[in-house]
Amino acid sequence: MGLKTYIVEDNATIRDNLMATLEELAGIDAVGTAETENEGKAWLLQTGHAWDLAIVDLFLKQGSGLGVLEACRNREPNQKVIVLSNYATTDIRKRCAQLGVDAVFDKSNEIDALIDYCIAQSGSVSAGHALK
Repeated sequence: MGLKTYIVEDNATIRDNLMATLEELAGIDAVGTAETENEGKAWLLQTGHAWDLAIVDLFLKQGSGLGVLEACRNREPNQKVIVLSNYATTDIRKRCAQLGVDAVFDKSNEIDALIDYCIAQSGSVSAGHALK
């Protein structure tokens, strides 16, 4: 079983390409997507343990990824939240760290690092399932 991943991204092309790439190269299992802050927050909060990783863009059709990140602050320790944004500035990275984000990746030049991160998380999730 792959890393159960939820993606909050309003650009359909980016979202679809991201899912396909991560499913193929990192073994993730996409369990859902959202295009708005409200959709993302509702799904992540209502499903509880149904996800291992959330990938969140900051600029959405409605609201902001920062609101989604805020809603995930009380997640389980094994649930990881990362930001994938074109605006991964120093200030944004600091704000994300304050919100408890596990990692921030720039869409334009850190996709390989994102893939590596997902592969590493998939390995730790698999090990956790093997122990149970």
